[in-house]
Amino acid sequence: IDARHKPILEIELTRPSFMFSQLRQATNKLALKSINSNKRSISSSLYMGQTATRMSPNHTYPAPAVMGTESIMSKKAHGTSHVPVQSNLRWKVDQEVADRICNFNRHYAEHSGYFQGITEFLQEAKNLSADGVITFYDSNTGKPLYYAPRGRTMADFLAESRNHGWPSFRDAEVNWDYVRILPNGETVSVDGTHLGHNLPDGKGNRYCINLVCVAGNPDGGSASS
Repeated sequence: IDARHKPILEIELTRPSFMFSQLRQATNKLALKSINSNKRSISSSLYMGQTATRMSPNHTYPAPAVMGTESIMSKKAHGTSHVPVQSNLRWKVDQEVADRICNFNRHYAEHSGYFQGITEFLQEAKNLSADGVITFYDSNTGKPLYYAPRGRTMADFLAESRNHGWPSFRDAEVNWDYVRILPNGETVSVDGTHLGHNLPDGKGNRYCINLVCVAGNPDGGSASS
């Protein structure tokens, strides 16, 4: 959270009557303020992290989800990964913030609604052909992690993502060769990149993923839809 706003949230959190829904609303207001001022900075997301910690630490998600173990996120040469994020991340996302979230973080996220302020990403989605798909690559390794949309339109994908605050993928849009779900819902790559969290809803698994973590290029090159 931006240091200017942190004291406000700390005060509110000390009130027993402060409800989770109010906390989410406060966080989203801060996110929208950053977007409206055209900032590409990232704030810690209380909503995604707190929701994930409410989930059972020993949950098993049904197929096609592929479960992983805590060893995937063991300490490596660069945080939980062997390498830092690529220097040429797509859509002009912030490299420093991406590196922090991908490699030195397990619970927090880009602020809710961040992706809506990334003009380059929204433009690419808008220009996608009716049967087109955007491939989302690991910001560290360049491995393909998600393909969207699949089984729905881009408009549907963006609408659901706007509703929940982060790019939201479904099971059919995940490349299970390289993505794993930990028992507490944390979603990671097989190489130790923190991606986001699985927050299931009435339709099934829903993977809320940080755009900065899937903004890589294949093998460090240039990506195309």
